[in-house]
Amino acid sequence: MIRPVAYTGYLVGGVLVGAPLSAGLLILGTLGAALSPVLVGLPLLALFALSGIPVGVLERRRADRLDRPAVRHRGPGDERGRAPAGPHRTPAEPGLGPWARLRFTEQATWRELAYTVLLAFVLWPLDLLVLAMVFALPGALLTAPAQLALSGEEIRVAKLWLVDGYPQASLIAAGGLLLLLALLWPLTLYARARAALARVLLAPRETEVRLAEVTESRARLVAAFEAERRRIERDLHDGAQQRLVALSMRLGLARLDAPPELADHLAQAHREADEVLGELRELIHGIHPRVLADYGLGDAIADAADRSAVPVEVDVELPRFTEAVESAAYFAVREALANVARHSGAGRAWISAGCAAGDRHGRRLWIEVRDDGRGGAVPSGGGAGGKGPGGRAGSGLTGLADRLAVLDGTLAVDSPPGGPTVLRMEIPC
Repeated sequence: MIRPVAYTGYLVGGVLVGAPLSAGLLILGTLGAALSPVLVGLPLLALFALSGIPVGVLERRRADRLDRPAVRHRGPGDERGRAPAGPHRTPAEPGLGPWARLRFTEQATWRELAYTVLLAFVLWPLDLLVLAMVFALPGALLTAPAQLALSGEEIRVAKLWLVDGYPQASLIAAGGLLLLLALLWPLTLYARARAALARVLLAPRETEVRLAEVTESRARLVAAFEAERRRIERDLHDGAQQRLVALSMRLGLARLDAPPELADHLAQAHREADEVLGELRELIHGIHPRVLADYGLGDAIADAADRSAVPVEVDVELPRFTEAVESAAYFAVREALANVARHSGAGRAWISAGCAAGDRHGRRLWIEVRDDGRGGAVPSGGGAGGKGPGGRAGSGLTGLADRLAVLDGTLAVDSPPGGPTVLRMEIPC
């Protein structure tokens, strides 16, 4: 009898949750729709959309308890009582804004809202109907002796049978008990189906769990890669570069007092040390430019434009972003400028950038690199790779697209024959 009691309690709980929920949703939806023209109703509509989240937590817990066998004793490691795993991801940043943006973009939020609406207007009336069908008639039959004792005269049980004695009332009560036991089986089947529907709509999907794990692991890898890049840059700057500077100074001082037969050799060694120092500085700049860390992406793009072999006009005003976003965007711009210099035959290039609202990710950083070259860049079918401007292979577009894809970024290429070529890069920020 334990399981039928649990299933009965599950359906009773559905009625107790669904009845007030339907009233609350009606009030929120009606007020939100009525007041939305004056913008006051928009928070109410947002609250309506997010109402499925707490309902989902409650319903997952109820369905989880329904499946677990009853136990008398709970050990310290028993999982009973703990909330089952939810389908939602943890926001990357603290605060209400990042949390709300993430919740509105997750499919689980809308599945929970669909279940909430279904519970409020369909499921709990069905639960109440099933409970009434199972317990109303057997209850009336079971209480026949009590009804007879209270009335003191003959009674009509369930408005069907006339009863005027206790033997007859007891027989009807026994029939009511048998009928109740028989009806508990369909009640159990309905409750199981009801809980299965809740699990289908509310339980985390395997693909969502794996996607969340992959997204989090990829973010950790990107952060670790950027930290390692900066460590290498710092070690080269503070170690090898300083020693080369000291060596160059010592060679310069040695030339002052060197005999004529050694002066030429010291001068050549001094020049080579200066050349190695310059190459090392370029290497350090390529690993992680100091201007990017100190002043941000806008100044770093301007610095890259100054170093370009093709004259570049820059129209960039950007705020600071995370290290991963700034690094990916900066090196993508450098690679794009290298492609312009190597393949396009352009006499001039232009860079513009900004931050705009995105479709699913909130803000998006966009950067356009345009040149007046001969065009003909041909992206491959698998992405923005393939041949570069002029139809030449090895342009680096594939690597550029892969660099952006690590952060869910995209690369669009518009390069008709004869030019111009426009590369548009977008990164969620």
